[in-house]
Formats: sequence, C-alpha cells, structure tokens
Amino acid sequence: MHDSESDTFVYQTWPEKYSSMLKEIGIDSKAKDIGTDDVEHGDYYSRYFAHSPRMITNRGCLEIENSNIDVIQIIQKG
Repeated sequence: MHDSESDTFVYQTWPEKYSSMLKEIGIDSKAKDIGTDDVEHGDYYSRYFAHSPRMITNRGCLEIENSNIDVIQIIQKG
C-alpha cells in the first residue's frame, strides 16, 4: 500500500453499503439487521414458472425515511 492509504478496512454489510450510497445523493436511510423485517419471511418468487430462480439469498433491508417507500429488501439470485 502507499503511504497515503489507510491500513484499516471498515467491514460493512450490504445494507450499510447501500445506505451510505443513498446518503451521498441525499436520501436518508437506516440499515436493518438480516431477518428482522416481515418482508424477509415470505417467498421471493413464484415456484410455478420455469424462469424463476430456485436459490435466493437475503442480504438485508433498508428503512427509508421521509419517503413513500418504507423498506427496500436486498436479495441476490443464484
């Protein structure tokens, strides 16, 4: 590493990363812990169609403040 770069890396979860990106464009949000919201407990896609992925990974949720959008769920299809 160069002398001007820090040797310390701050670990961030996916919701924390997206929250910081939204903050840069002026949107206030708060990262929630994985599995704490009701949105995360249901099925993500229908199992009756061929193009629906079978494996979905929940990456967490963001709570948006001062908006009509209450929660954003971050998922990864596999």
